[in-house]
Amino acid sequence: MKNKILYLIAFTALMATSCKKNFLEDMKPYDKYGEDQVFSNEVLTQYYIDRIYNYMFVNYRSPIQAEASTAGNYDDAKTRMTEEIGGTVSNYINPNRNLQLATEADAYYGGTLTTGIANTPYTRIRLANFIIENIDVKGQELSGSFKNTAKGQAYYFRALQYFYLVRTYGGVPLVLKVLEASSTDESIRTPRSTASECFAQVVKDFDSAALLLPAKWSSAATNYGRFTSAAALAMKSRVLLTAASPLFNTDWDNPGSAKWEAALQAGLQAETALTAAGYGLYGSTAKDWGEMTLNDGAGGIGNKEAIFTILLSTTTSNSTGYNSPWENTIRPKDYNGSGNGLSVPKAMLDLFPLADGKRPTAANGYVDTFFFENRDPRFYRTFAFSGLKWGRKDNANRTTFFYRWRPSATGNPVYYGANGGNQTTSPAVVRKMSNLAADTSALAFSGTDIFEYRYAELLLNIAECYAAKGDIANCLLYLGKIRARVGIPSANNYGIGNLVGKNEAIEAVLYERRVELAYEGKRFWDIHRWLLYGGNSTMNPNANTTTKLGLTPINGTNRTGYYWQSRTFSSSDPLTAAEKNILIDPDASASSFASEIAKLKALYRAKLVMTPLDQALDRDGSTPINILYRPNYYISGLHSTPLSFNPWLKQTMGWLDQNGGAGDFNSAQ
Repeated sequence: MKNKILYLIAFTALMATSCKKNFLEDMKPYDKYGEDQVFSNEVLTQYYIDRIYNYMFVNYRSPIQAEASTAGNYDDAKTRMTEEIGGTVSNYINPNRNLQLATEADAYYGGTLTTGIANTPYTRIRLANFIIENIDVKGQELSGSFKNTAKGQAYYFRALQYFYLVRTYGGVPLVLKVLEASSTDESIRTPRSTASECFAQVVKDFDSAALLLPAKWSSAATNYGRFTSAAALAMKSRVLLTAASPLFNTDWDNPGSAKWEAALQAGLQAETALTAAGYGLYGSTAKDWGEMTLNDGAGGIGNKEAIFTILLSTTTSNSTGYNSPWENTIRPKDYNGSGNGLSVPKAMLDLFPLADGKRPTAANGYVDTFFFENRDPRFYRTFAFSGLKWGRKDNANRTTFFYRWRPSATGNPVYYGANGGNQTTSPAVVRKMSNLAADTSALAFSGTDIFEYRYAELLLNIAECYAAKGDIANCLLYLGKIRARVGIPSANNYGIGNLVGKNEAIEAVLYERRVELAYEGKRFWDIHRWLLYGGNSTMNPNANTTTKLGLTPINGTNRTGYYWQSRTFSSSDPLTAAEKNILIDPDASASSFASEIAKLKALYRAKLVMTPLDQALDRDGSTPINILYRPNYYISGLHSTPLSFNPWLKQTMGWLDQNGGAGDFNSAQ
């Protein structure tokens, strides 16, 4: 039934689409039949609610995407500002740019009044407000249970939208009722609330949603895609974790901070409720972990780890579904992918733990030349490298290789692989969330669902709160649950060791998040809320997070790649077919796996050499650069467009207003 999913969205137990052939096309927005008719029957009310789902998620197609500066769209720009992907240098990390003008601020907030309905944050908020404000009064023809779930979804939408706004801009105007847009009515001129006030409202709305929504929909097969109380409680945990983090909490280093306690209690509340409702970690092996997103349930039941899932379609008809580009993006040309796959920067290859859970250091026996040897089981399900089994529909044991050779010292390089070769900037590419039976003749229609929020993240949220409060034992307990699931031995606290103090524990949690949630669109937000580019922000100039956590600031570093290149010049492939007869299957027996790894190691040692890239990954034009994310970027200023039409709104500190004056709104309040 997955190929019949027609609309995007969301939290486990979401709406399925087999009941409506052309959900997005048939869906009638309220402006087609008038707001007065919205509550005349449940069908029209449902159309109205589904329009908000459409507005929120219709362009969310890839796990590494986030809401973009253009409201209603999603892109991978934020992921490309992290260590996970190199080669794209946005203005926000370019040291040659210094963004502070209102015209340079994030435009996500929205623009001016238009004659139609613009898909902007405050449009979405208005749609949610309309349901909350009117359904009980005008919905006399609607059943009580339907009205409850309708309001629950509306509270959820409003909370989610304000959360997206507050983590981008800090405090924003809180509009909690339907207002008629006007450029002259001064009574509707709502000032910016503080970030704390916004967080309080978001939490209140998620609490309301949790009271009104089911933990799982009883009619799961026809409601797979709709929000649940489980999702609302989990989101409350994420929201309060953000509020407790240094981005919004100048008292973050105090283990007695009330914000850390609130975040912890929200996490534990969510864990209790979700566990009782049947949610939990999926599977008990690394193989299960690697195949998690391929097992998203049948008949709308859903994978028990999926709390918030974006459903995507396998249909090749654009009129009946929305497709995921993920498989097409990550498969290199040798697999008929649309490009060269997602090359993995060296820092990511060197990040994952060793097989016993220890950090990959020289002291622990790690040799970066042979990065593929003796690693955490998740490594082999996150990355594809030479000889690793990466099946497809027509060949379950398909492998490829990532290397190149030159015919002479000045000759152009030749890359191994079909369709022009695998022209990667790394000896490995991302393969996480890949379907090993993908049809490589139709990769653009792979239908890979996005697990935007899964149970493992909830456990990591709880671990982080325990760490920040100095409760090392419970922090290790929750980190152990994450590692035990993938088969890391329990010795020495699953390889984590004995943590000394809360800051070392926080660093251990952030490290585990980088591994467990890699390429799931989470890393930027962790960097962001922990101020990891430079350790301080305009709103929290004395945070010193990187120093206190013992981390190297991202500012001043760059994403680095390299080639495996033939040691000798050659006019043809220098490696023989026999030498490439390697099949590294992480699900094979331990002895077979070790034997194939050893073969690859011997081949690398004999025939190939690590070679720097022809051009740096991070560069401005042709000039190599190091990352610089400035302190005022963490909390964006309001763009000049809304400021010009709403002159009573204050500009954010660190940014200039539409007239060139310095902003004075402090979102750390």
